[in-house]
Amino acid sequence: MSKLTPFHLAIPVDDIEKNRKFYKEVIGCSEGRSDKNWVDFDFYGHQLVIHYKPGTNDSNLHTNPVDGHDVPVPHFGVVLEWNDWHTLSERLKKEGINFAIEPHIRFQDKPGEQATMFFYDPAGNALEFKSFKDPKNLFAK
Repeated sequence: MSKLTPFHLAIPVDDIEKNRKFYKEVIGCSEGRSDKNWVDFDFYGHQLVIHYKPGTNDSNLHTNPVDGHDVPVPHFGVVLEWNDWHTLSERLKKEGINFAIEPHIRFQDKPGEQATMFFYDPAGNALEFKSFKDPKNLFAK
């Protein structure tokens, strides 16, 4: 694999200030540039931009079954180091995050075993944070 470079992702939100607070205070992202209709964040070394879009929270939810859970589609997130994932998981629990899929270990004792959790931002965008005890298993079959 070649050197990873940061991705850029722009997502719609229906309330800039509520989502700004969520990404800064709950997720722990630092804020970059902003304007009245958008805000840049350092999302674990990647550029995440929230853009105002009226009525964002009323989209149709779709899920696909994965390992006994209904996984929200679409979703985005980051693969964290094992200890960082556990630290974030505990912080989110203390914040009272309503998990779509509670933090747990998926594909236990199989290739691709991972810690994972799913939740929504205030605009209804689904996030997944995951971690592999052995990072070499990221693309294991």
